[in-house]
Amino acid sequence: MQKLSRLLLIFTASIVLGFAFNVFLLPHEILSGGVTGLAMIFGLMTPVNSGIWLIILNIPILIIGWMKLGKTFIGNSVFSVAVTSISMLYIPVVKVTEDALLSSVFGGVIVGAAVGVIIRYYGSTGGFDVIGLLLTMKKDIPLGGLVFGLNSLVVFVSGFIFSWELAMYTMASIYITGLVVDRIHTRHIKLSLMVVTNQGDKVKKELLDNLYRGVTVVDGEGAYSAAKLTVLYTVISRYELAFVRPLIKNIDPNAFVSISETMEVMGNFRKDNNYQKSPLPEISPISEP
Repeated sequence: MQKLSRLLLIFTASIVLGFAFNVFLLPHEILSGGVTGLAMIFGLMTPVNSGIWLIILNIPILIIGWMKLGKTFIGNSVFSVAVTSISMLYIPVVKVTEDALLSSVFGGVIVGAAVGVIIRYYGSTGGFDVIGLLLTMKKDIPLGGLVFGLNSLVVFVSGFIFSWELAMYTMASIYITGLVVDRIHTRHIKLSLMVVTNQGDKVKKELLDNLYRGVTVVDGEGAYSAAKLTVLYTVISRYELAFVRPLIKNIDPNAFVSISETMEVMGNFRKDNNYQKSPLPEISPISEP
């Protein structure tokens, strides 16, 4: 059921993505970034539909992703690219407004939301998304900002082919897309979790059983009550917070929990998604902090 739900969300987001391209961006020759933007350029300059170009240009990138990111991720990505391409073939290219600026803003928001959902549920739209995810595995940086930097090349290309006014609209659109992606895809955000509880062994066991991460255990004492307590410390991703919070609450509703955003983590810090104990497919596990 989890796999089915994940595929359904990717399917829906991919159709929304194709809708945003054909209704908001392409009618004004406002491009998406990266490989999708190049596919749009080729689609506008040749008789071949942009959806077909999208598949052709993504083939080599998806092969690299297959080797580096795993079969499940690339399978979801191929599924997303196929659904987006097919939806672009059947959704008519029509203008909902004559204002190119409005189209770039709303198109950027819709594209960013759709891409963010697809990436959050362990897929991608191919192209620079795959390259960006490969780079974020090496260093924790915002995916949206990274992809925006990579996509800037398309802006300059579109400026030479079409007009610099449209290039600026494209820049605005992909910038907004990057902002929205970073609001949804928060894998790069790490949180420091400290739990003070009198059920230390139970909480520790649940964390170790459900997450691939280490936990530091410190014996503590309440200053006022003089009660013996256990202090547990670990680092989690932003995705995992929704899973960890009820886990702790179910064991010890009275536990004191402190959560703060961590600027940087050094050491043996697992960034890949290949090893998962948690039932949440989008969780990014790490090793001991």
